[in-house]
Amino acid sequence: MTVRIEVRPALLQWARARSGIDDDVWDSRFPRFGAWVAGETRPTLRQLEEFARKTYTPVGYFFLDEPPTEDIPIPDFRTIGDRPVSGPVTADLLDTLYICQARQEWYRDSQLLNGEAPLDFVGSATVATPPVEVAASMRDQLRWTPRTRERLRSSDDALAALRENAEAAGILVMVSGIVGSNTHRKLDPSEFRGFAFADPYAALVFVNGTDSNAAQVFTLAHEVAHLWLGSTALSDVDPASARRFDEERWCNQVAAELLVPMDEFSSAFLRDRDIRSQLQPLAERFRVSTQVILARIREAGRLSWDQFMAELRFERAQVAEVAAERGSGGNYYNTKPVQVGKRFARELIASTLEGRTTYTEAFRLLDVKKTSTFEGLGHQLGIL
Repeated sequence: MTVRIEVRPALLQWARARSGIDDDVWDSRFPRFGAWVAGETRPTLRQLEEFARKTYTPVGYFFLDEPPTEDIPIPDFRTIGDRPVSGPVTADLLDTLYICQARQEWYRDSQLLNGEAPLDFVGSATVATPPVEVAASMRDQLRWTPRTRERLRSSDDALAALRENAEAAGILVMVSGIVGSNTHRKLDPSEFRGFAFADPYAALVFVNGTDSNAAQVFTLAHEVAHLWLGSTALSDVDPASARRFDEERWCNQVAAELLVPMDEFSSAFLRDRDIRSQLQPLAERFRVSTQVILARIREAGRLSWDQFMAELRFERAQVAEVAAERGSGGNYYNTKPVQVGKRFARELIASTLEGRTTYTEAFRLLDVKKTSTFEGLGHQLGIL
Protein backbone atom coordinates (compact mmCIF):
# COMPACT_ATOMS: atom_id res chain seq x y z
CA MET A 1 0.00 0.00 0.00
CA THR A 2 1.35 3.44 -0.99
CA VAL A 3 1.63 5.83 1.93
CA ARG A 4 0.72 9.42 1.14
CA ILE A 5 1.73 12.44 3.20
CA GLU A 6 -0.67 15.15 4.31
CA VAL A 7 0.86 18.56 3.69
CA ARG A 8 -0.91 21.80 4.42
CA PRO A 9 -1.61 23.81 1.22
CA ALA A 10 -0.06 26.93 2.77
CA LEU A 11 3.28 25.12 3.07
CA LEU A 12 3.16 24.04 -0.56
CA GLN A 13 2.34 27.57 -1.71
CA TRP A 14 5.10 28.96 0.52
CA ALA A 15 7.64 26.56 -1.00
CA ARG A 16 6.56 27.62 -4.48
CA ALA A 17 7.04 31.33 -3.73
CA ARG A 18 10.31 30.67 -1.96
CA SER A 19 11.73 28.65 -4.86
CA GLY A 20 11.79 31.60 -7.24
CA ILE A 21 10.90 29.27 -10.13
CA ASP A 22 9.17 31.09 -12.98
CA ASP A 23 5.45 30.52 -13.44
CA ASP A 24 5.87 29.61 -17.11
CA VAL A 25 7.85 26.46 -16.21
CA TRP A 26 6.19 25.60 -12.91
CA ASP A 27 3.26 23.56 -14.26
CA SER A 28 5.43 21.44 -16.52
CA ARG A 29 7.92 20.80 -13.75
CA PHE A 30 5.31 20.05 -11.06
CA PRO A 31 2.18 18.71 -12.80
CA ARG A 32 0.71 17.31 -9.57
CA PHE A 33 1.06 20.53 -7.59
CA GLY A 34 -2.45 21.86 -8.30
CA ALA A 35 -4.06 18.62 -7.15
CA TRP A 36 -1.98 18.62 -3.96
CA VAL A 37 -2.98 22.18 -3.08
CA ALA A 38 -6.65 21.47 -3.85
CA GLY A 39 -6.58 18.38 -1.64
CA GLU A 40 -7.59 16.10 -4.52
CA THR A 41 -4.59 13.90 -3.82
CA ARG A 42 -1.56 13.79 -1.57
CA PRO A 43 2.12 13.32 -2.41
CA THR A 44 3.96 10.14 -1.58
CA LEU A 45 7.06 10.49 0.56
CA ARG A 46 9.25 10.06 -2.52
CA GLN A 47 7.29 12.70 -4.42
CA LEU A 48 7.51 15.07 -1.48
CA GLU A 49 11.27 14.55 -1.19
CA GLU A 50 11.66 15.24 -4.91
CA PHE A 51 9.50 18.36 -4.64
CA ALA A 52 11.62 19.55 -1.70
CA ARG A 53 14.84 18.97 -3.63
CA LYS A 54 13.64 20.83 -6.72
CA THR A 55 12.32 23.78 -4.73
CA TYR A 56 15.43 23.97 -2.49
CA THR A 57 13.29 23.43 0.61
CA PRO A 58 14.26 21.29 3.63
CA VAL A 59 11.82 18.39 3.52
CA GLY A 60 11.13 18.65 7.25
CA TYR A 61 9.40 22.00 6.71
CA PHE A 62 6.49 20.22 5.02
CA PHE A 63 5.57 18.52 8.29
CA LEU A 64 4.99 21.85 10.08
CA ASP A 65 1.59 23.37 10.79
CA GLU A 66 2.47 26.65 9.09
CA PRO A 67 5.31 28.14 7.04
CA PRO A 68 8.38 28.95 9.14
CA THR A 69 9.82 32.42 9.54
CA GLU A 70 13.31 32.43 8.07
CA ASP A 71 15.60 35.02 9.56
CA ILE A 72 17.37 37.22 7.03
CA PRO A 73 20.76 38.49 8.26
CA ILE A 74 20.07 41.86 6.61
CA PRO A 75 18.05 44.65 8.27
CA ASP A 76 15.37 46.63 6.43
CA PHE A 77 15.02 44.11 3.60
CA ARG A 78 13.02 45.26 0.58
CA THR A 79 12.63 44.18 -3.02
CA ILE A 80 13.34 46.03 -6.24
CA GLY A 81 11.86 49.50 -6.49
CA ASP A 82 10.86 49.56 -2.81
CA ARG A 83 7.97 47.16 -3.31
CA PRO A 84 7.03 45.69 0.09
CA VAL A 85 7.89 42.08 0.80
CA SER A 86 4.59 40.22 0.58
CA GLY A 87 5.97 36.69 0.83
CA PRO A 88 9.15 34.73 1.43
CA VAL A 89 12.38 35.79 -0.21
CA THR A 90 13.78 33.22 -2.59
CA ALA A 91 15.88 30.29 -1.49
CA ASP A 92 18.55 31.52 -3.91
CA LEU A 93 18.98 34.79 -2.03
CA LEU A 94 18.76 33.16 1.39
CA ASP A 95 21.34 30.51 0.55
CA THR A 96 23.68 33.14 -0.90
CA LEU A 97 23.38 35.23 2.26
CA TYR A 98 24.06 32.24 4.50
CA ILE A 99 27.05 31.13 2.40
CA CYS A 100 28.63 34.58 2.61
CA GLN A 101 27.82 34.87 6.29
CA ALA A 102 29.63 31.59 7.00
CA ARG A 103 32.66 32.78 5.05
CA GLN A 104 32.69 36.07 6.90
CA GLU A 105 32.51 34.36 10.30
CA TRP A 106 35.44 32.13 9.43
CA TYR A 107 37.50 35.05 8.13
CA ARG A 108 36.73 37.20 11.17
CA ASP A 109 37.88 34.43 13.51
CA SER A 110 41.06 34.03 11.47
CA GLN A 111 41.81 37.76 11.59
CA LEU A 112 41.34 37.90 15.34
CA LEU A 113 43.44 34.77 15.86
CA ASN A 114 46.24 36.30 13.82
CA GLY A 115 46.08 39.58 15.72
CA GLU A 116 45.18 41.65 12.65
CA ALA A 117 44.12 45.27 13.13
CA PRO A 118 40.56 46.33 12.32
CA LEU A 119 39.78 48.35 9.19
CA ASP A 120 39.57 51.95 10.33
CA PHE A 121 37.29 53.07 7.50
CA VAL A 122 34.42 50.75 8.50
CA GLY A 123 31.85 52.93 10.25
CA SER A 124 33.92 56.10 9.75
CA ALA A 125 31.03 58.07 8.19
CA THR A 126 27.35 58.83 8.70
CA VAL A 127 24.66 59.88 6.23
CA ALA A 128 25.35 63.44 7.43
CA THR A 129 28.91 63.23 6.08
CA PRO A 130 29.13 64.96 2.67
CA PRO A 131 29.27 62.33 -0.12
CA VAL A 132 32.13 64.21 -1.78
CA GLU A 133 34.19 63.84 1.40
CA VAL A 134 33.51 60.10 1.68
CA ALA A 135 34.17 59.57 -2.03
CA ALA A 136 37.57 61.18 -1.54
CA SER A 137 38.30 58.82 1.36
CA MET A 138 37.22 55.83 -0.72
CA ARG A 139 39.31 57.05 -3.63
CA ASP A 140 42.39 57.00 -1.41
CA GLN A 141 41.66 53.56 0.05
CA LEU A 142 40.74 52.01 -3.31
CA ARG A 143 43.44 53.85 -5.28
CA TRP A 144 40.77 54.88 -7.78
CA THR A 145 42.01 57.99 -9.56
CA PRO A 146 41.31 59.39 -13.04
CA ARG A 147 44.75 58.15 -14.10
CA THR A 148 43.89 54.65 -12.87
CA ARG A 149 40.66 54.74 -14.84
CA GLU A 150 42.32 56.05 -17.99
CA ARG A 151 44.65 53.06 -18.10
CA LEU A 152 41.69 50.68 -18.28
CA ARG A 153 40.30 49.69 -21.65
CA SER A 154 36.72 48.79 -20.72
CA SER A 155 34.16 48.44 -17.95
CA ASP A 156 35.26 44.79 -17.67
CA ASP A 157 38.76 45.98 -16.80
CA ALA A 158 37.29 48.57 -14.46
CA LEU A 159 35.33 45.94 -12.55
CA ALA A 160 38.40 43.72 -12.20
CA ALA A 161 40.59 46.62 -11.08
CA LEU A 162 38.09 48.01 -8.59
CA ARG A 163 37.52 44.54 -7.16
CA GLU A 164 41.25 43.89 -6.80
CA ASN A 165 41.85 47.30 -5.22
CA ALA A 166 39.01 46.81 -2.75
CA GLU A 167 40.46 43.47 -1.71
CA ALA A 168 43.90 45.02 -1.37
CA ALA A 169 42.30 47.53 1.03
CA GLY A 170 41.14 44.61 3.19
CA ILE A 171 37.59 44.08 1.91
CA LEU A 172 36.29 40.63 1.02
CA VAL A 173 34.71 40.98 -2.43
CA MET A 174 32.60 38.17 -3.91
CA VAL A 175 31.04 38.43 -7.37
CA SER A 176 28.79 35.66 -8.63
CA GLY A 177 25.65 35.16 -10.66
CA ILE A 178 24.82 31.74 -9.22
CA VAL A 179 24.17 30.15 -5.84
CA GLY A 180 27.40 28.55 -4.67
CA SER A 181 28.64 26.36 -7.52
CA ASN A 182 25.20 25.46 -8.86
CA THR A 183 24.97 26.82 -12.40
CA HIS A 184 21.27 25.89 -12.49
CA ARG A 185 20.48 28.41 -9.74
CA LYS A 186 20.97 31.78 -11.37
CA LEU A 187 20.59 34.82 -9.15
CA ASP A 188 17.86 37.26 -10.13
CA PRO A 189 18.97 40.93 -10.35
CA SER A 190 15.33 42.01 -9.97
CA GLU A 191 15.47 40.68 -6.40
CA PHE A 192 18.80 42.19 -5.41
CA ARG A 193 21.93 43.68 -6.96
CA GLY A 194 24.30 43.27 -4.04
CA PHE A 195 24.74 43.34 -0.30
CA ALA A 196 27.24 44.38 2.32
CA PHE A 197 28.14 42.75 5.64
CA ALA A 198 29.87 45.42 7.71
CA ASP A 199 32.50 44.27 10.18
CA PRO A 200 35.80 45.99 11.04
CA TYR A 201 37.66 42.68 10.91
CA ALA A 202 35.79 41.06 8.01
CA ALA A 203 34.10 43.66 5.82
CA LEU A 204 32.36 41.81 2.98
CA VAL A 205 30.51 42.87 -0.14
CA PHE A 206 28.72 40.65 -2.63
CA VAL A 207 27.82 41.70 -6.17
CA ASN A 208 25.20 39.92 -8.24
CA GLY A 209 27.17 38.85 -11.31
CA THR A 210 24.15 38.51 -13.59
CA ASP A 211 24.24 42.25 -14.30
CA SER A 212 26.46 43.73 -16.97
CA ASN A 213 30.00 44.43 -15.83
CA ALA A 214 29.38 48.17 -16.16
CA ALA A 215 26.40 47.88 -13.80
CA GLN A 216 28.45 45.75 -11.40
CA VAL A 217 31.06 48.52 -11.13
CA PHE A 218 28.46 50.85 -9.63
CA THR A 219 26.98 48.11 -7.41
CA LEU A 220 30.42 47.37 -5.99
CA ALA A 221 31.05 51.05 -5.26
CA HIS A 222 27.59 51.36 -3.69
CA GLU A 223 28.12 48.37 -1.39
CA VAL A 224 31.55 49.60 -0.34
CA ALA A 225 29.92 52.91 0.59
CA HIS A 226 27.72 50.96 3.02
CA LEU A 227 30.91 49.80 4.75
CA TRP A 228 31.94 53.42 5.37
CA LEU A 229 28.62 53.75 7.21
CA GLY A 230 29.32 50.51 9.07
CA SER A 231 25.95 49.22 7.88
CA THR A 232 24.86 45.78 6.76
CA ALA A 233 22.44 46.19 3.88
CA LEU A 234 20.82 44.53 0.89
CA SER A 235 20.55 46.81 -2.12
CA ASP A 236 18.72 47.00 -5.39
CA VAL A 237 20.47 50.26 -6.48
CA ASP A 238 17.17 51.40 -7.99
CA PRO A 239 16.42 55.14 -8.19
CA ALA A 240 12.89 54.67 -6.86
CA SER A 241 14.23 53.05 -3.69
CA ALA A 242 16.99 55.60 -3.26
CA ARG A 243 14.49 58.44 -3.33
CA ARG A 244 12.73 57.07 -0.23
CA PHE A 245 15.66 55.83 1.81
CA ASP A 246 18.31 58.27 3.01
CA GLU A 247 21.00 55.61 3.32
CA GLU A 248 20.47 54.21 -0.17
CA ARG A 249 20.40 57.69 -1.68
CA TRP A 250 23.57 58.61 0.20
CA CYS A 251 25.38 55.46 -0.97
CA ASN A 252 24.32 56.15 -4.54
CA GLN A 253 25.70 59.69 -4.27
CA VAL A 254 29.00 58.47 -2.85
CA ALA A 255 29.38 55.78 -5.51
CA ALA A 256 28.55 58.24 -8.29
CA GLU A 257 31.05 60.78 -7.00
CA LEU A 258 33.73 58.10 -6.71
CA LEU A 259 33.23 56.79 -10.22
CA VAL A 260 32.08 59.94 -12.03
CA PRO A 261 33.39 63.00 -10.16
CA MET A 262 31.00 65.88 -10.81
CA ASP A 263 33.78 68.41 -11.53
CA GLU A 264 35.23 66.21 -14.27
CA PHE A 265 31.78 65.23 -15.53
CA SER A 266 30.64 68.84 -15.80
CA SER A 267 33.60 69.58 -18.05
CA ALA A 268 32.95 66.55 -20.26
CA PHE A 269 29.17 66.85 -20.58
CA LEU A 270 28.01 69.24 -23.31
CA ARG A 271 24.75 70.84 -22.23
CA ASP A 272 23.86 72.11 -25.70
CA ARG A 273 24.20 68.67 -27.32
CA ASP A 274 21.71 65.81 -27.57
CA ILE A 275 21.78 63.73 -24.40
CA ARG A 276 21.44 60.28 -25.92
CA SER A 277 24.32 60.84 -28.30
CA GLN A 278 26.59 61.52 -25.32
CA LEU A 279 25.59 58.58 -23.12
CA GLN A 280 27.84 55.90 -24.59
CA PRO A 281 30.95 58.10 -25.01
CA LEU A 282 30.65 59.31 -21.42
CA ALA A 283 30.00 55.80 -20.13
CA GLU A 284 33.14 54.58 -21.90
CA ARG A 285 35.17 57.46 -20.53
CA PHE A 286 34.19 56.83 -16.92
CA ARG A 287 33.93 53.00 -17.27
CA VAL A 288 30.38 52.90 -15.94
CA SER A 289 26.94 52.10 -17.35
CA THR A 290 24.93 54.60 -19.36
CA GLN A 291 22.38 54.51 -16.54
CA VAL A 292 24.94 55.99 -14.14
CA ILE A 293 25.67 58.73 -16.68
CA LEU A 294 21.96 59.49 -16.90
CA ALA A 295 21.84 59.87 -13.13
CA ARG A 296 24.75 62.33 -13.23
CA ILE A 297 23.02 64.32 -15.97
CA ARG A 298 19.95 64.60 -13.75
CA GLU A 299 22.08 65.65 -10.79
CA ALA A 300 23.69 68.29 -13.01
CA GLY A 301 20.21 69.80 -13.46
CA ARG A 302 19.72 68.85 -17.11
CA LEU A 303 16.83 66.40 -16.51
CA SER A 304 13.78 66.47 -14.28
CA TRP A 305 12.91 63.36 -12.31
CA ASP A 306 10.18 62.35 -14.77
CA GLN A 307 12.47 62.95 -17.76
CA PHE A 308 15.21 60.97 -16.05
CA MET A 309 12.92 58.00 -15.39
CA ALA A 310 11.67 58.04 -18.99
CA GLU A 311 15.22 58.05 -20.34
CA LEU A 312 16.20 55.39 -17.83
CA ARG A 313 13.40 53.06 -18.96
CA PHE A 314 14.47 53.56 -22.57
CA GLU A 315 18.12 52.85 -21.74
CA ARG A 316 17.26 49.75 -19.72
CA ALA A 317 15.29 48.37 -22.64
CA GLN A 318 18.31 48.97 -24.87
CA VAL A 319 20.72 47.04 -22.67
CA ALA A 320 18.39 44.28 -21.39
CA GLU A 321 18.78 42.16 -24.49
CA VAL A 322 22.55 42.43 -24.41
CA ALA A 323 22.65 41.49 -20.72
CA ALA A 324 20.45 38.45 -21.37
CA GLU A 325 22.94 37.14 -23.91
CA ARG A 326 25.92 37.33 -21.56
CA GLY A 327 27.47 33.94 -20.93
CA SER A 328 28.59 32.71 -17.54
CA GLY A 329 31.25 30.33 -18.73
CA GLY A 330 35.01 30.72 -18.68
CA ASN A 331 37.90 28.94 -17.08
CA TYR A 332 36.88 27.48 -13.72
CA TYR A 333 40.13 28.45 -12.01
CA ASN A 334 39.70 32.04 -13.17
CA THR A 335 36.03 32.42 -12.21
CA LYS A 336 35.94 30.48 -8.93
CA PRO A 337 38.33 32.77 -7.02
CA VAL A 338 36.22 35.77 -8.06
CA GLN A 339 33.03 34.05 -6.90
CA VAL A 340 34.36 33.23 -3.43
CA GLY A 341 36.68 36.22 -3.20
CA LYS A 342 40.40 35.99 -3.83
CA ARG A 343 41.34 37.44 -0.46
CA PHE A 344 39.12 34.96 1.34
CA ALA A 345 40.28 32.00 -0.75
CA ARG A 346 43.97 32.78 -0.21
CA GLU A 347 43.54 33.07 3.54
CA LEU A 348 41.48 29.89 3.78
CA ILE A 349 43.77 27.78 1.61
CA ALA A 350 46.87 28.96 3.47
CA SER A 351 45.21 28.23 6.82
CA THR A 352 44.30 24.74 5.65
CA LEU A 353 47.79 23.96 4.41
CA GLU A 354 49.19 25.16 7.74
CA GLY A 355 46.84 22.81 9.61
CA ARG A 356 44.78 25.54 11.30
CA THR A 357 41.63 24.69 9.31
CA THR A 358 40.44 21.21 8.38
CA TYR A 359 40.09 20.21 4.76
CA THR A 360 36.43 19.39 5.43
CA GLU A 361 35.78 22.95 6.57
CA ALA A 362 37.75 24.43 3.68
CA PHE A 363 35.89 22.31 1.11
CA ARG A 364 32.56 23.43 2.60
CA LEU A 365 33.41 27.13 2.57
CA LEU A 366 34.90 27.01 -0.93
CA ASP A 367 32.12 24.71 -2.16
CA VAL A 368 34.52 22.21 -3.72
CA LYS A 369 34.49 18.43 -3.48
CA LYS A 370 37.89 17.24 -4.69
CA THR A 371 41.39 17.68 -3.34
CA SER A 372 42.61 18.22 -6.90
CA THR A 373 40.23 21.17 -7.27
CA PHE A 374 41.37 22.61 -3.96
CA GLU A 375 44.99 22.31 -5.04
CA GLY A 376 44.18 23.80 -8.44
CA LEU A 377 42.77 26.87 -6.76
CA GLY A 378 45.88 27.06 -4.59
CA HIS A 379 48.10 27.04 -7.68
CA GLN A 380 45.91 29.66 -9.40
CA LEU A 381 46.18 31.98 -6.39
CA GLY A 382 49.91 31.43 -5.91
CA ILE A 383 49.58 29.56 -2.61
CA LEU A 384 51.01 26.28 -3.91
